[in-house]
Amino acid sequence: MSRTVETPTTDHLKAGETASRIADYAELFKTRVTAMVVLTAWAGFYLGSLRSGVSSMQPGLIAVLLGIGLVSAGSAALNEAIEHRSDARMRRTARRPMASGRIGLVHGVSLALAVAAAGAGLLLHQANALTAILTLATGATYVLIYTPLKSRTTLATFIGAFPGAMPPLLGWIAARGRIEWPAVALFALLFVWQFPHFMAIAWLYREDYGRAGIKMLPVVQPDGASTVAEALTYAVLMVPVSLLPVFLHIAGWYYGGAALLLSLVYLAYTVRFGRITSAPSAAESKMYARDLLKVSVIYLPVLLILLMLNAR
Repeated sequence: MSRTVETPTTDHLKAGETASRIADYAELFKTRVTAMVVLTAWAGFYLGSLRSGVSSMQPGLIAVLLGIGLVSAGSAALNEAIEHRSDARMRRTARRPMASGRIGLVHGVSLALAVAAAGAGLLLHQANALTAILTLATGATYVLIYTPLKSRTTLATFIGAFPGAMPPLLGWIAARGRIEWPAVALFALLFVWQFPHFMAIAWLYREDYGRAGIKMLPVVQPDGASTVAEALTYAVLMVPVSLLPVFLHIAGWYYGGAALLLSLVYLAYTVRFGRITSAPSAAESKMYARDLLKVSVIYLPVLLILLMLNAR
């Protein structure tokens, strides 16, 4: 009887430990962020392939997306390694695997470097040297420049927007082998989109950032005026930037009309976000930030899907 009872219990524990470790790796590599990187890189690859007159599902697609995704995942893990102490001071990140000690630093860093190197090697072999070099440079900028600056200056958000905007440009270069104006337009689209998105996050978690010593705008200037001003500036700029693919002849006016409408909605929610400076309670101000964050997360993939559907 005892053997019959003990065996499934032991198996269950092993299965639970395995599931927990898989979940830790998923969090270590920031799989949701990495998935967005892969999606935006796919958009660039798709549009670049159409410009080349070849199938957007050419054999190298999976390898390119996997390579970019691996470098992104490795960079995310290195970011967590550098920030494991500040992560431990924030409620929303305290349970990250390296911040909580579930994954050791040597283990995490070694795995991160191996994954990033594998991604770069895959890009070099399956795409071209320019894609591999720029993808590694993007990861290095994120890890070695943006991450350390977060505790020193609010300019870190602006600097971090550069690697954040690179995936569609990288996808285009993987398909075309060179940098071209349509790829720059895709870069600009992601670059500008990030600021209302990140200002909403910064306001929502400003207490956490303050505890960790991270110099986000709402921490340095807690009245919210500068946070709103930055979000509004880029939300206004998003309207013409979202139309660049039309004027560069990589998308038609069906996309243009939809992009204009979506960008105006994004702007409207950013204007509404401006109420954080006069909200009667912290809960209400966080509601405005949370609503903008939700809209931003929906806006970008919908915009890219429409761009791909109406691509020329």
